[in-house]
Amino acid sequence: MHPDDDIDQKLPPQQSASHSTDGASSERLTGRHRSAISTPRGLRAVLGTAGLRVALATGVTCCLGVTAVALAATRETDEGPRPQVAEAVADRALIVEDGAASRSLERSSPSPTPPASPSPSVSPSAKPSATPKPKKTTAKPTQPARPKPVAGLTQAQMDNAKVIVDVGVDMKIPRKGLVVAIATAMQESTLLNYASGVLPESQNYAHQAIGWDHDSVGLFQQRPSSGWGTVRDLMRPAYAARAFYEALLQVPGWQEMSVTLAAQAVQISAFPYAYAQHEERASTIVAALLS
Repeated sequence: MHPDDDIDQKLPPQQSASHSTDGASSERLTGRHRSAISTPRGLRAVLGTAGLRVALATGVTCCLGVTAVALAATRETDEGPRPQVAEAVADRALIVEDGAASRSLERSSPSPTPPASPSPSVSPSAKPSATPKPKKTTAKPTQPARPKPVAGLTQAQMDNAKVIVDVGVDMKIPRKGLVVAIATAMQESTLLNYASGVLPESQNYAHQAIGWDHDSVGLFQQRPSSGWGTVRDLMRPAYAARAFYEALLQVPGWQEMSVTLAAQAVQISAFPYAYAQHEERASTIVAALLS
């Protein structure tokens, strides 16, 4: 057939009207006003135009409902889980935490931390202690060296001889007077400090021997009854030596006398010449003590 044939180009009136109507509907549904839901021709034929509009409205309503439900779910998610879900999550966290702690204890136990030593409390008003000053130590007086015994004397005898010489030197007695005193003490007491068995009191003081010649006591065997002094004084070697020197100084010309006569002038002994035997040793003792 040819395209310009009149018979083929014409359509029946009903068919033409229907086509135009469908064409108009088709134009309204195309372009930017066309619905997202395409309707098949058979459905348009059954429902007609009004039914089609109702169907379209119903579809839009359903889409809006689905959108609202999705928004509500999103809002619920944004606001956080529901109370039941939060409690379940908290319980799960506790279970996990307890389990982790138990495993941690099983793997290793922490070493105990030693207790910290308490720091000494310092009172704010306490003042720092001052540095203690060193105590002054009083030096003990040094004892003079004991003289070395000479002329066959013991240490005790030499000590007594030193006392006699020291007292004479202090009184500025000449050297001969020192020899007279040592020789006299060697004869009377052998240079030992005697107490008397007749005078019990004399034994209460320091002594080195006991004699029985009346009440004679000390290095020079001086008698308290003759006025030489008290028992207590005469038992002291220094006092007895001073008493002897004072009596010697009262003898006129004693320095020109022999040692034995000078001694006898002071002692008035029954054996006046006994002192001479000790002169040489006495001189040796004095020389040793004066050196």
